[in-house]
Amino acid sequence: MKRITILINCNDRKGIIGSVTNFIHQQNGNIVYIDQYVAREENMFFMRLECEFSKEVFSLKVFKNIFAEVIGKKFEMNWQLHDSDLKPKMAIFVSKYEHCLYDILSRYNSNELDVEIPLIISNHPDLEYIAKSFDIPFHCIKVTKDTKQEAEAAQLKLLKENNINFIVLARYMQIISANLIAEYPDQIINIHHSFLPAFPGAKPYHSAYKRGVKIIGATSHYVTEDLDEGPIIEQDITRVSHSNTINDFILKGRDLEKIVLSRALKLHTKRKVMVYNNKTVVFN
Repeated sequence: MKRITILINCNDRKGIIGSVTNFIHQQNGNIVYIDQYVAREENMFFMRLECEFSKEVFSLKVFKNIFAEVIGKKFEMNWQLHDSDLKPKMAIFVSKYEHCLYDILSRYNSNELDVEIPLIISNHPDLEYIAKSFDIPFHCIKVTKDTKQEAEAAQLKLLKENNINFIVLARYMQIISANLIAEYPDQIINIHHSFLPAFPGAKPYHSAYKRGVKIIGATSHYVTEDLDEGPIIEQDITRVSHSNTINDFILKGRDLEKIVLSRALKLHTKRKVMVYNNKTVVFN
């Protein structure tokens, strides 16, 4: 069977669900998952479907064209159609922190992440040994204030050559430019601690420790031009106390970063996230 995932959003009105489901039935498809949500304040409708078709008679190109004409135009929809047989190609950007990189590659190696990883890009050579241990090409492109534009051009060239669909910043300690964001809108995923904006800077855990915080957390979001303010995909927290040291804070934070980032990657690769007005609708 051929399985496809359809993501839809448009202005809410009567008849959308019935029209879509009847259309799939008319195309000899079987819906195996459906979920929908209406944002009342914006009057926006969101829906995610998974449906199956017989491979012998199904044409993805024909289905797309008919869906666009019969359903898309009628409801003035924004819609995406994804072939479940095609694994998205993910590039990893990393600097010197290894915990997220190790976690991603371990999950990838155990088939927990349904992606392909054609390459890893870093602005430092330090973690090349990890890439080698997982047999993934590693490209060190150093970034300085004077060479940032040239470095990003080299990165973009590699991304295009490898047909990359999305990027994960696994603690990549560089600001992504508007040019790269424009090439991959809502396709660059970042992870960081959740102390912002209260504890910015290079040592947020130290600052939080001094203030005696009781909760620490991690946030994964899509990258936009507004630094660390993109649509949030996943978050989590853990409690800390006066008995914890700064090192405890850091270790707990890194554990959260790994968990939250892996959840975000799974949601993204399973096409369960829709972005609207700098927010996300995340389906179960």
